[in-house]
Amino acid sequence: MTGDSSVIALQPTTVEFRKNELTLIVGPSGSGKTTLLSLLGCVIYPTTGDVWIEDECVNNLSENELAEIRLNKIGFVFQGFNLLAPLSGLENVMQPLLMQGVSHKEARSKALALLNEFGLGDRIKNLPRNLSGGQQQRIAIARALITNPGLILCDEPTASLDHKSTLQVMDNLCALKQKECAVIIVTHDMRLRKYADRTIYVTDGSICESSAGENPDN
Repeated sequence: MTGDSSVIALQPTTVEFRKNELTLIVGPSGSGKTTLLSLLGCVIYPTTGDVWIEDECVNNLSENELAEIRLNKIGFVFQGFNLLAPLSGLENVMQPLLMQGVSHKEARSKALALLNEFGLGDRIKNLPRNLSGGQQQRIAIARALITNPGLILCDEPTASLDHKSTLQVMDNLCALKQKECAVIIVTHDMRLRKYADRTIYVTDGSICESSAGENPDN
């Protein structure tokens, strides 16, 4: 609401995101992409309609219940990495498991195995400031994946990365859909279109979609 005017961030629509798919959400700034991502991530409540995560409608859940869903069912990857500066790469990846109540020993073992899988076994003791942008983003992806969530939400994950780091990060994200994940990426980076199984276009709050290789403007 702005003054006496209502602003509709997203028009009524029905859209489904499926496991084993990588979906891009693209559109100009202010089009509604961030609102859509926030709804999917259970960060905000819808003002109309329903949001379902797996078989659960989240509309009427409490803030604490939404926090539980975010911790256990959703992994977040951010443009700015959002790593905890005082913690090493390994400790950053361990945090979601520790928040779930997993023992330190088990959390360390699982985080170490995942970082080795991501080719970062030699960076586990490094603080974020001693890592490249690509390494920080891959650690952030490992942190998002450590709880085995069904949904991975990425907000401009390659915007600040060079070409080589982008390739590494996208290889990691593409591998996630083989782990029974639905991978959703909000981006302005058109280099990523070749990786997508589907593309969701958001314009002035309206949503349309295409399969890989299609463009709704054609």
